[in-house]
Amino acid sequence: MDMRERISAALKEAMKAKDAGRLSTLRLISAAIKDREIAARGDGEESVIGDDEVLAILGKMVKQRQESARQYEEGGRLELAEKERGEISVIEDFLPRQLDDAEVDAAITAAMAEVGAESIRDMGKVMGALKAKYTGQMDFGAVGPMVKAKLG
Repeated sequence: MDMRERISAALKEAMKAKDAGRLSTLRLISAAIKDREIAARGDGEESVIGDDEVLAILGKMVKQRQESARQYEEGGRLELAEKERGEISVIEDFLPRQLDDAEVDAAITAAMAEVGAESIRDMGKVMGALKAKYTGQMDFGAVGPMVKAKLG
């Protein structure tokens, strides 16, 4: 079952269970996927996006909600921060397990060996190899500086 089918099935389940919070988050996910497909159609690409792109969309949605929750907490709006965290947990149900620090380090080392990276100029190759294998499993914003440190 691909990601879109899993999301659709979860949406139907949430409707039957009358779980309003989960349902609204699943609708947001579906809308984000449809928006991306519409944008792809406008660019002349194929209109059905794959699982990798769905994972990227979900990862972006989690990051947005983490930032919003942080801002709500700073502003003293704890009920809104809690709502954002609830949405994060629903979205993360569809993401693969996040790699821990040791696994990320091992993945970086393996990717460097795979592409034959020797200097900082090879950083793009290493990041490309990591994104190809580990989309949705690691935070590439945090991985970039780690790769740079190993190459530098």
